[in-house]
Amino acid sequence: MKVAALISGGVDSAVAVHRLVEQGHDVHLFYIRIGLDTDEGDCSAEEDIEMCQLIAARYGLPFDVVSLHQEYWDNVMEYALKTVRQGLTPNPDMMCNRMIKFGFFEKRWGHEFDKTATGHYATTTVIDDKVFLSTGVDKVKDQTDFLAQIDYDQLSHLMFPIGDLPKSKVREIAAETRMPNAYRKDSQGICFLGKINYNDFIKRHLGTKKGPIIEIETGKKIGEHNGFWFHTIGQRKGLGLSGGPWYVVKKNVRDNVIYVSNGYDTEKQYGHLIHLDEMHFITLNPWAEKCDNVKITFKNRHTPEFFKATLTHLGDREYIIESEKPIQGIAPGQFAVIYDENSHLCYGSGVITGQNVDKLRRNE
Repeated sequence: MKVAALISGGVDSAVAVHRLVEQGHDVHLFYIRIGLDTDEGDCSAEEDIEMCQLIAARYGLPFDVVSLHQEYWDNVMEYALKTVRQGLTPNPDMMCNRMIKFGFFEKRWGHEFDKTATGHYATTTVIDDKVFLSTGVDKVKDQTDFLAQIDYDQLSHLMFPIGDLPKSKVREIAAETRMPNAYRKDSQGICFLGKINYNDFIKRHLGTKKGPIIEIETGKKIGEHNGFWFHTIGQRKGLGLSGGPWYVVKKNVRDNVIYVSNGYDTEKQYGHLIHLDEMHFITLNPWAEKCDNVKITFKNRHTPEFFKATLTHLGDREYIIESEKPIQGIAPGQFAVIYDENSHLCYGSGVITGQNVDKLRRNE
């Protein structure tokens, strides 16, 4: 097939390219460039592009750097900043995949190819002639949660060449084939922003504003913060408090107050019920006729662990997740990603709301 391969300069996309070439596909490499929101040089991108050029030369493949700078800032970063201003927790990586990698890129370049390939740890499964997003072999590295907002047309055009491999095997292939980036560290930044510090980014756009940190059990002020927008529910690090561990358990956006609780086992930090709105199914809703306490697994953040739960439809796009285990750090604005009972098929995702789910349960 004629394949557009999105390459980042990292080892995962490089090994994905290696496998595509081995399989005999006609491969064209693309690097999506997003400039930073400062006048500083984007050294990280230059390093990535140089690595991509080495991979392209190694296999004799065409390589293009394409810019989606304005589209990224107008869509993904605008969404992230708007969400943070509301006191909610955004997921720019999910929106980046939906809007940029498989949105604008597909419309302008990807549609000319039979498939678009990426280095995501994910797979696809065909059931009754329908394509479903499914988890990668390496459950620790699985990235289906970052893909849970894409639509069916986008999924149908995707390939995940390394989804059937554990990360250790990817590194092994890179070393055996003497990839120039075989031992390069994995990137940890926001989608496309590389080494940028998240707090520095937020500060640049939203500034700082001192506010109190309050112990929720006692109402006592125990410290100060620089703005509620730097903090998220469930956060532990970066509070600057002694005698911890301290966790953020609540925010008062109007008054710029952060509430914290001490210790690991406080009810303030955990919950069994998660209310979802704007539920999005990638391929189809498997419970279209009736969704009442159906067994599922889910994630409420990027983690290797899949939690067992039941899912109930409330009406329209509203659902309730009832987890078997208490869940720490249920952050409104984040996405909960829904899987089948075996943590294999990824059905989609919904936005976590701050509503009191006890009042929404159908039998009350």
